[in-house]
Amino acid sequence: MGSRGEIIQIHIGQAGVQIANACWELYCLEHGILSNGRLMTKPCDDSFLTFFEFSGQDPCVQPRLVMIDSEPTVIDEIRTGAYRNLFHPDTLISGKDDSGSNFARGYNLMASELLDRAMNAIRRVADRCRSLRGFLVFRAIGGGTGSGLGTRIMEKLVEDFGKKMTIIEFLVYPSPSISPVIVEPYNALLATHFSMDCADVSFIVDNEALYDICANTLNVPAPTYTNLNRILGQVVASFTATQRFSGQSNVSFQELQTNLVPYPRIHYPLINYAPLVPITNSQFVNMSTAQLTSQCFQMSTQMVRCNPAHGKYMACVLLYRGDIAPNEINTTLENIKRTKSFKFVDWSPTGFKIGVSSMPPVYVPKGDLAPASRACVAISNNTNIRIAWCRLVNKFDKLYQRRAFVYHYVGEGLEEGNFYEASENICQLVHDYLEVDATAPTSARGSDQAD
Repeated sequence: MGSRGEIIQIHIGQAGVQIANACWELYCLEHGILSNGRLMTKPCDDSFLTFFEFSGQDPCVQPRLVMIDSEPTVIDEIRTGAYRNLFHPDTLISGKDDSGSNFARGYNLMASELLDRAMNAIRRVADRCRSLRGFLVFRAIGGGTGSGLGTRIMEKLVEDFGKKMTIIEFLVYPSPSISPVIVEPYNALLATHFSMDCADVSFIVDNEALYDICANTLNVPAPTYTNLNRILGQVVASFTATQRFSGQSNVSFQELQTNLVPYPRIHYPLINYAPLVPITNSQFVNMSTAQLTSQCFQMSTQMVRCNPAHGKYMACVLLYRGDIAPNEINTTLENIKRTKSFKFVDWSPTGFKIGVSSMPPVYVPKGDLAPASRACVAISNNTNIRIAWCRLVNKFDKLYQRRAFVYHYVGEGLEEGNFYEASENICQLVHDYLEVDATAPTSARGSDQAD
């Protein structure tokens, strides 16, 4: 297995499971794995074993994953869908009842039914790993299952596997203006509050940003969740490429955290992806390294709504894939530093970490994205992500001032004090980002003290 170790993916709730479809479809295409798990060709090395394991009959593999949902509909689609023979039935866990879009119900009732089953499945997958590196968790925090049950699973992962495992999560976050569930702000804030110390890095994705990409960039007028999830699948595939393919410069799971997170609480980086070019525009896209990198810092390629130009960068990891020469990357970064187009905090003036995987991106047939020979994911920790948290706290406070729907949560075993604590904790998070933003250069700090 080399020095890499394995990564287990955990998909929780409707959004988490639907994202699984998009991700594993791409992983299979990239590794030459058929929908029944058969390897089409002999792999050139064993790096694909980070995410896959050999199943009973050689040459078949199955994903290292567990999917969990409180009700059966979405997982049943997978049990009967095109990839039904890829996933091991023991890794698909569903309950009989939905979580009623209620964090407390997911956290208490659903967990009492499903937590043990979910953790047993995760342990079985973990026991077959030689040197488990960590977990990649996908969940939405606006509903009840991803927020409530998802938080219980996160807490239990830390309890059972210890803090030495890296836990990275993709969080689908309530959109600024589209809201299918009125209590989304409660669920999202409570989930963030309870699970903040469990995750090492959390990428926030909001559906509205994905809708904008579909409408404004990809010319998809009425996108479905499949359209949104396929964009996200492409982001995740590029984000994980250096874990799955050996390359000249890999960024390990642990290094992501080391490079991106200066203080444990400040672990919500922005994620951008390029190239985003509609399939209608071109049969094939070939962007220079400079163009790719520059597109990766435009708001139109960002997975959450906030303007990084109004904040400061603390760190940035750039993950390239395809035939990209290291000297092109160096030149591009030198230009960025020379033009000072980014405001970095003064204690991290040039915080770029680079990963390159020579494996070019692969595209789903009949998808929305034009195929390209190279791609880039930029993951940057920027202080202006606090705007996304401010929006959520404001919505939460509006509901909570009227005590709207609070009894639904108390009736499912939550204490009313938890609402206040959650709001305080996220306000403190916003404050943490403001403090980083306000760190003045040392000379200025000296003069402040004189006042």
